[in-house]
Amino acid sequence: MTPLDFTVLAIYAVCVFGLAQWVSRDRDNHSKTTTDYFLAGRSLPWWAIGASLIAANISAEQIIGMSGSGYAIGLAIASYEWMAALTLLIVAKFLLPIFLKNNVSTMPEFLQQRYGPAVRSLMAVFWLALYIFVNVTSILWLGSIAVHAVTGVDQMTALVIIGVFALVYQLWGGLKAVALTDIVQVTLLVAGGLTITAIALNRIGGDHGVSLDGVGAGFADLMARYPEKFHMILGRDSPHYKELPGLSVLIGGMWIMNLSYWGFNQYIIQRALAARTLGEAQNGIAFAAYLKLLMPVIVVAPGLSALILAPHLGKPDQAYPEMLKLLPPGLLGLVFAALVAAIIASLAAKINSIATIFTLDVYRPFRPNTIDKDLVKIGRLAAIAATGIGILAAPPLLGGFEQAFQYIQEFTGFFTPGIVVIFVLGMFWKRASAAAALTAAIGSAVLSLGFKLAAPELPFMDRVGVVFLISLAAAVVISLVRPARTEVSTVSLEGVSFRTGPIFNVAGIGVILILIALYRTFW
Repeated sequence: MTPLDFTVLAIYAVCVFGLAQWVSRDRDNHSKTTTDYFLAGRSLPWWAIGASLIAANISAEQIIGMSGSGYAIGLAIASYEWMAALTLLIVAKFLLPIFLKNNVSTMPEFLQQRYGPAVRSLMAVFWLALYIFVNVTSILWLGSIAVHAVTGVDQMTALVIIGVFALVYQLWGGLKAVALTDIVQVTLLVAGGLTITAIALNRIGGDHGVSLDGVGAGFADLMARYPEKFHMILGRDSPHYKELPGLSVLIGGMWIMNLSYWGFNQYIIQRALAARTLGEAQNGIAFAAYLKLLMPVIVVAPGLSALILAPHLGKPDQAYPEMLKLLPPGLLGLVFAALVAAIIASLAAKINSIATIFTLDVYRPFRPNTIDKDLVKIGRLAAIAATGIGILAAPPLLGGFEQAFQYIQEFTGFFTPGIVVIFVLGMFWKRASAAAALTAAIGSAVLSLGFKLAAPELPFMDRVGVVFLISLAAAVVISLVRPARTEVSTVSLEGVSFRTGPIFNVAGIGVILILIALYRTFW
């Protein structure tokens, strides 16, 4: 990077930090309450919700990791993005109304309302461990790979800088600082991602400028030279069938993965829980669904382009950093700032949600009389601790993996079947009991490990589907044998409406039609 590139990056850092402090400033000497700090005062508009959902989701693990998987596997990895768009519509229509009707602040809080404190405590500890040791560490590690590759800065130094900046810029303002700056972060991410894809495809097409004709020519050349990389549904003869097993991406285990991630994941759903109204939240989720349809152009296409432009990479995860090297001075700084924006925004989202769960679901139940001012302080201390642990744990946990994105999916797949069982039964079946929820949570992990050891040839996505069905059956049986005490559950579906407004309905139909067209084209 040239001095001009570093100047562009510095301008970005100053602007996003300043904006975060400005939008989250206290007005009229008003001290932040827990609702202000953890749920942005329940005042987020639709555009902030949609942008923040994507900013929380798209980070180094998507940009670096999915580009690496695009390089190794092909366009099929885009199913994670495209099927997520459909999942978001389901979450908005059928799950969000229940959460908002019951005034839920965190996912563990909903579990206490439905099942009691034991399930809440178990899942709160689980999510804290998952977010710190999988999500935070993966963002830090993959982000530091990109920074090192482009700038030459020592990787550990880069890792520390990323962690500290993400912590500090949102430490005072909480969710509001994160969500209201995410529209800037996502705009930069989309613009930067489209730029690098356009330049890479133009280079493949033989044009060193940027034009739509060059993009088309480059894409056609790429498809002609690597046709096997452009099938969304992999056959059993594919060397990557184990990672993406055929129709399981459409009707199998990927649904369990997506429902768990988009519907019951604190750092994702927290944005929608902070909405002004249900309609505002649903429209924001529809906006996020369209951004998900666009994401493969940003996070998969560079990896595909590297098949021609950088065909001899040591590791697939080096694909995106290599594509950054195609950019001229100044533009490199801008696109690199977009990558840093994605890393920082997503990391800040995880840190804020860790602080939220620790404060509201671990600390407050033991000290219920703690005032809001002190709870906010506890949240800030939890954020600092989580960041420090993530920085120390990232190198030993992720340093040896070639495709970090696939590692993350397989690891979380040990637990997601049980999570989906717990929430789906808890929301839609009154007889589901706490004993059944604990059985599903623990049984999911045990069964997943058992299948992993006993049937290592079974694709992990199929394993997720099988474990879900077994866990579901076990939970139903346990609920019938040991019925729930009716006084335990305070969750109510009375007055919950699953009707959606015309804007959401039209947007939803558009998403479905686009998905049909994409899968017919690249089947």
